[in-house]
Amino acid sequence: MPDLTAPAHARYVVIGAGMHGLSTAWHLAMELEARGAAGGADIVVLDKTGVGAGASGIACGTIRNNYFQPAMRELMAHNVAVWESDPDAFAYHPVGFLQAAPEAMHADVVQIYTQQQAIGYDSVLVEGEQACRAYMLAMFPDWQAPGITTVLHEKQGGYASNRSSLDGLAAKATARGVRIQPGTRVTGLRLSGGAVAAVETDRGTIGCDHLVVAAGPWIRDFWAMLELPGRIDVTDAAGTVHPGRPMWTYWALQEGTLEVDPGTFTTSSGGFPPVVHVDSDAPLYDDADGSLITGEMWGIYFKPDFSFGGVQGGSAPRIVGHPAAEVAIDPYGPASPEFVVGADFTRMWTSGLAHCLKRFERQRHLYSRKPSGGIGAFTPDSFPVFDTFHQNAYVIADSNHGYKMIGVGALVARELLGERQPLLEPFRFSRYRTGHSHPVSNSPFPWS
Repeated sequence: MPDLTAPAHARYVVIGAGMHGLSTAWHLAMELEARGAAGGADIVVLDKTGVGAGASGIACGTIRNNYFQPAMRELMAHNVAVWESDPDAFAYHPVGFLQAAPEAMHADVVQIYTQQQAIGYDSVLVEGEQACRAYMLAMFPDWQAPGITTVLHEKQGGYASNRSSLDGLAAKATARGVRIQPGTRVTGLRLSGGAVAAVETDRGTIGCDHLVVAAGPWIRDFWAMLELPGRIDVTDAAGTVHPGRPMWTYWALQEGTLEVDPGTFTTSSGGFPPVVHVDSDAPLYDDADGSLITGEMWGIYFKPDFSFGGVQGGSAPRIVGHPAAEVAIDPYGPASPEFVVGADFTRMWTSGLAHCLKRFERQRHLYSRKPSGGIGAFTPDSFPVFDTFHQNAYVIADSNHGYKMIGVGALVARELLGERQPLLEPFRFSRYRTGHSHPVSNSPFPWS
């Protein structure tokens, strides 16, 4: 049994044993060793449950660089390089990522492609409805989605198996001497002299020199412990101030699995396909009874996944209808009766699959009835905040981008050691005051 007694002091205390917390601990241990310090022996990772018990452990696992925002593209290129550095340890499948989009999104997708080329990210752009149809049919003989006028095929990226990748990260961290302490609930933060002096837990109080908060959807509670504002004034790019915006908005994630043999979801050549993301403004009809589901822009994504035993994917999340302060985060994910996906998602997603590929027609009966879904805490602009508060509290608030961001921990580690990282500058909390917001695309997804 692990020793769950809290140490009296740790130079670095990391809250959260998900993707960001484990990546930061591992990279920080390496950075400390490189500087001749004690390495992982100075780092403790706390989690009230255990490795991957939160959002990272139920993530769909898609790894992509398909972002309209230049800062996100540059940051994601860095993250993809870390995934590529040890695919076996990270259970990473570098199959690529493909976006198929309608004319309404053509200019956005072209801009993404152009800037991917500028940073050396390997991708292919296909334009025009006939050319796109031919490209997709060459990959999938049963492709049938109408109205696709732009295809962006990222040859890098792909997907990873969520729990296996986190186990791999945890192994790398512990091999460097990091102490991962599960079953330890943080109950408070002790502020003194303008800094965080200690972390209070149900197993004792831990004095610390530096705190890293990487708590995923639980960020709301730690934000309050840090005595930071629950509502803020947000200045947009035009200089207009929007007063009193909620710092956190919860969205319910919509993901599930169709229990077909993942080995049959292959391309014409017999290989495994890229992750496929389809945005469409064509009407979506119910695959079972032909009724109209939506005439608005909609989107889905899907991939084969052997760890889930089928084809896994999702659609755009939905806003949770009550104030952030009242959202019950626990029980989390599939254990929550309030936030598991329902029949509306099943109908929409399976019909979307059939809309795209004939092989998925009339397959709704194979949809997995196991509970799925979760919630994410989104910032006012739906993009991450990476910043220091109270002198020594580093907050990683990823706005539900977190799983794919395996390399942010490397950048945070350097910042903890006094080296500011240009890739993280666009994600400072001050952007809400200064109006340096990220541009908004025409995608139906809030994180695109």
